[in-house]
Amino acid sequence: MRRTLFSLVTAGLALAIAMPGTAAAQALQFRVVSNPRPEFVSGGDVLVSVMAPASVQPRDIKLTLNGADVTSSLVPVRVERTLMALVKGLTDGSNTLVASAGKASAKLIVVNHPNAGPVISGPHEQPFICETDKFKLVAGGVAGKPLDADCSIATRVDYVYKSTAGGDLKPLPDPKKLPADVAMTTTSIGTDIPFIIRIETGTINRGVYEIAMPFNPALDRGEPDFNTQSTSWNRRLIYTFGGGCAGGWYKQGTGTGGVDDEAMLQQGYAIASSSLNVMGNDCSELLAAETMMMTKEHFIEAYGAPKFTVGWGGSGATYQQHQIADGYPGLLDGLMVQRSFPDMEFGTVGMISDARLLANYFDKLAGSVTFTDEEQRQISGLGQLATLKTGGLNPGRITVGEYCSLPESLRYDAVKNPTGARCDVFDHAVNVWGKDPKTGFARRPVDNVGVQYGLGALNAGTITKQQFLDLNAKIGGYDNDGKVVATRSVGDPAAMRIAYRMGRMTWGGAGLATTPIIDYRAYLDDANGGNIHLRYHSFSTRERLMKANGYTDNRVMLTDDRRWGDSLKAPVLKQALAQMDQWLTRIADDTSNDSKIARLRRAKPADLVDACWTRDEHPQKIAERQMPTSGKCNELYPANSFPRGVAGSPLAADVIKCQLKAVSAADYKVTFTADEMARLKQTFAGGVCDWSKPGVEQQPMAGTWQALPASPANTATR
Repeated sequence: MRRTLFSLVTAGLALAIAMPGTAAAQALQFRVVSNPRPEFVSGGDVLVSVMAPASVQPRDIKLTLNGADVTSSLVPVRVERTLMALVKGLTDGSNTLVASAGKASAKLIVVNHPNAGPVISGPHEQPFICETDKFKLVAGGVAGKPLDADCSIATRVDYVYKSTAGGDLKPLPDPKKLPADVAMTTTSIGTDIPFIIRIETGTINRGVYEIAMPFNPALDRGEPDFNTQSTSWNRRLIYTFGGGCAGGWYKQGTGTGGVDDEAMLQQGYAIASSSLNVMGNDCSELLAAETMMMTKEHFIEAYGAPKFTVGWGGSGATYQQHQIADGYPGLLDGLMVQRSFPDMEFGTVGMISDARLLANYFDKLAGSVTFTDEEQRQISGLGQLATLKTGGLNPGRITVGEYCSLPESLRYDAVKNPTGARCDVFDHAVNVWGKDPKTGFARRPVDNVGVQYGLGALNAGTITKQQFLDLNAKIGGYDNDGKVVATRSVGDPAAMRIAYRMGRMTWGGAGLATTPIIDYRAYLDDANGGNIHLRYHSFSTRERLMKANGYTDNRVMLTDDRRWGDSLKAPVLKQALAQMDQWLTRIADDTSNDSKIARLRRAKPADLVDACWTRDEHPQKIAERQMPTSGKCNELYPANSFPRGVAGSPLAADVIKCQLKAVSAADYKVTFTADEMARLKQTFAGGVCDWSKPGVEQQPMAGTWQALPASPANTATR
């Protein structure tokens, strides 16, 4: 590993340090509150706390920043013998904070980064299209023209309210002049409040963020801050993430994951999100993690630390939640994932890319070898053929130029503009993958060498030997531009190593091991026209957690019909949010020294268990362990399989490139003739996948809180 390309941040880099000669019992407890990692602070300010030992009076504590006295920023808070300070004026780079009182002293090294970033994601992507003039505000109108090249806008505050007459949230021009139709609501902690919401909009990390906070004009005076919090807030934060992916590059975005969900707001939750936490704007989990970290840091500095933070969102939003929780623990305390995938590059892209190869073969290459619709479906493993052929499977994620919103003059064209921006998930995240020195483009972890498509269907007697042989001889793979070619795809070894070591292939053995997760799936495997949000993905994530940790009791799977979608109008999902709140509240209130997993297990509500609901007019709960191939729930909601699963891949779908073994007649339940065996060996000259072994370069994630350098890097040997 070359540390010039990325660093594994050690836990001791920026901890409070007792000065020499100070007994531990007399040391000040000095820590950063606004960010789990003091080396990743941003925006020029930081919220810190100082707790005084019994021998020190809090009023005697002094605070300095880089030698300058900033004691005046210290204020007492509700916690006994504790002061907090929002320290402003940090310089970019390393800053030294010292808290002292008599002989007691402690030091923090805080590393500050610009408000526009970057912090952990590497150099800013270029080009980058500002879209503030198209960003729609909850209160109406748009955010306006950008003020600089970082797509910044002036921070603004708007107010909206819920009317007793119903309908959508309405603009409230002046919170001091309330209309007569303001509705009342009761929060999750039993407080009756007017349904009025304060919405802050600004820019962080070149994305537009929104923060919605309950507001009571009768009690909340002046601007909120970390110490004077909204009286209507239930002290819980929901951070919303948006889905999509195709087209999610080189742009700021015109919306966030949403901060106007009335079912959340009426319970007193604060909601935050950013346009770069919508995968349809930014299809990069690392940049999404960075943006969420920076936005939450600002939230804590401006409104105070929440009791806990819940991640929320479906589809592409689940990539972000899984990888933020696993790789950057401390940002999310619980996950509410809907229509989930384990990750983007391998859970989603792996399935849809295989599916496109199959569809291309069936439609264009099979020739005189014919397949019935059912044979095609069996080879794909999917619940319906429509999913294989649907336009939603179009993997614009890896095919350069598809779903590209850049002006043509900025786009890559192999002939007309070979140095233009390449619109695909790998080049969008070239900081992560590094550049292939041969092409100058991002390295690609795409591989299907040795994959025997349709193997399960052949052994089940569903397809013939001739169909199997023709399919695998002709199916091909992808070139470096993501176009289908006759040869199989060969993954870049460095890229595959990066995928595992950096957690781009979601591992599950780090932060996810002790994070409460509720996986809610509104079933779509049998949706009209096909759908890529397939139930097997939930089992893939569970398999990865089991492999990494030996347990999955921090994760609950709930399966429902799709009449409500992912809306909190769904009774199951609404109850699940209340159960997650109860779960996290109990964990937060548990002051024991027991392990995280022990406290998590103890706090879990007794009625929060794997379950599904019947598909009739009055759904009934079936509480049973969700299984991919058996059980009442699987009868109601079949999990089906996926193309590489039929080829023999493990359900975890965590093998990027399989290790190979020699072709052997013993692996088939059919008997090949000598000529057929010769053809099979010609097709798989290097061998076929040995799924009993780990994948090439497969290994655990190298550590949490990994960061890329801010300076450009052209190669990767991580």
